[in-house]
Amino acid sequence: MNSEEIQVIAFEIILHSGNSRTNIHEAFAAMRHKDFELSEKKLKMSNDELMLAHKSQTKLLQNYAAGTKIDMEIILVHAQDHLMTTMTLREMAIEMQNLYKEVKAIEDSSPSSEKNITA
Repeated sequence: MNSEEIQVIAFEIILHSGNSRTNIHEAFAAMRHKDFELSEKKLKMSNDELMLAHKSQTKLLQNYAAGTKIDMEIILVHAQDHLMTTMTLREMAIEMQNLYKEVKAIEDSSPSSEKNITA
């Protein structure tokens, strides 16, 4: 596998991982506004992008498994790092969404301070 092919795969991984990260941050913004429908949509979109990044990564691994020599390039290291941190960020976003939902449920079930004020 030549340098150009490796670089193309690396940039595909970076592209899709970056798109995923953008969706994750948009999901966080939606969570802060308690828009869980939008946050779930954004997290799904982030997963779709991660799957595309993973497909590019799989091409590289399949070539390697078939015996193709792959020279490690710094851009490929960067791409792998970008992908793994984005995957971790998505896992954290899912956990954060669960927490936001729990907090909202507690807020919705408790009487507001305004309702307790008597004139």
